[in-house]
Amino acid sequence: MPKLWNETIDTHRAAVRETTLDATAALVAEHGLLSVTMSQIAERTGIGRATLYKYFPDMEAILLAWHERQINRHLDHLAGVREHAGTTRLEAVLEAYALHLHEIPRHADGEIAAFLHRGEHMAHAHQRMHAMIRDLLIEGIKTGEVRGDIAPDELATYCRHALAAARNLPSKAAVRRLVNVTIAGLRPLR
Repeated sequence: MPKLWNETIDTHRAAVRETTLDATAALVAEHGLLSVTMSQIAERTGIGRATLYKYFPDMEAILLAWHERQINRHLDHLAGVREHAGTTRLEAVLEAYALHLHEIPRHADGEIAAFLHRGEHMAHAHQRMHAMIRDLLIEGIKTGEVRGDIAPDELATYCRHALAAARNLPSKAAVRRLVNVTIAGLRPLR
């Protein structure tokens, strides 16, 4: 098979996959997660059910793929924040991370959230987030802006867990105060 033909097929497959994930997200927003069926997704995507099953064996697989895509987009956004923040890179990333956590709907179903937040894609996302924060902390230690008496890995864990509280805060202003308190804990002891 010629290379161009393979690229065309791969492009088509990627487009069908992305369209399926978009259709699923729209249907879930309209009808709720437990009401969406594979038939509805196939219809909304514009493909046959048999074709949909070639891409995804069941609803769980679609939901996990959608969730993984959302997480990767968020991590890519944070990487962009890091690259464009200038001298306040650590603070900018921590604030963007906390604000994202704050915006996650509080009414999300616990069982579904538990399902989506397990598995290898989450472990990889946590590792990527941890490494991003750790690397920024190392930069801060070198410049003297971050305390050097605690290992960067330990400080990165502290940041992630401290900022997880953003999910339960009532406002963006409260999230920013949480970020400020977290940053204050990272400053060198005087």
